[in-house]
Amino acid sequence: MIRQLDFYFDLMSPFAYLAHQRLPGLAGRYGYTLRYWPIDLPAAKRAAGNSGPPNVKIPVKLRYLKTDLDRWAQRYGVPLIFPPSLDSTLLNKAVFFAIDRDAAEVFVRHAWHAVWGEGSDMSDPALLRTLALALGWDAGEVLDFVYSPEGQARYDASNRGAQERGVFGTPTMMIGDDMWWGNDRLDFLEAFLTGKARQRHEQTA
Repeated sequence: MIRQLDFYFDLMSPFAYLAHQRLPGLAGRYGYTLRYWPIDLPAAKRAAGNSGPPNVKIPVKLRYLKTDLDRWAQRYGVPLIFPPSLDSTLLNKAVFFAIDRDAAEVFVRHAWHAVWGEGSDMSDPALLRTLALALGWDAGEVLDFVYSPEGQARYDASNRGAQERGVFGTPTMMIGDDMWWGNDRLDFLEAFLTGKARQRHEQTA
């Protein structure tokens, strides 16, 4: 039986970047396949009725947010630098190109390191070229895909699927109908996985 852990994320999300530091290892440790679903975070918020301003437009909240992010980054031992742009459309679409090559995890890890680890501009096609070359892909093929009707259609389908499942923010992790939202919910997710593992052991003992 294939056990699947669905990961809904937007590469613009620093908290999803942080969650991904633990999530692949967590899934693998409990025998789950991590499925990557890039989505448009602002669209997910709007679909859920969240029409308020983004955090970057609320100075008092943004100040705290940066402090909180720094604390988490220190805990995980990773760098965190705010990039010049939060337009993640191209990178999000490129995840599907990576999925087709069974390389979603490595692509997402490289992309997040470039954006949130080094402060690269996620909206710049040059970054996508650099990432493609680093992974041994033809940069022209990657760019053709992200600008293609197929790339847009798959991104639209991922967004629809997320909204139909009630995803309203990122990172969101789901196993069946069970949902965990936020980097700070990974401990609850691990407790769930531990319980499921215990149940399987008891059933086969």
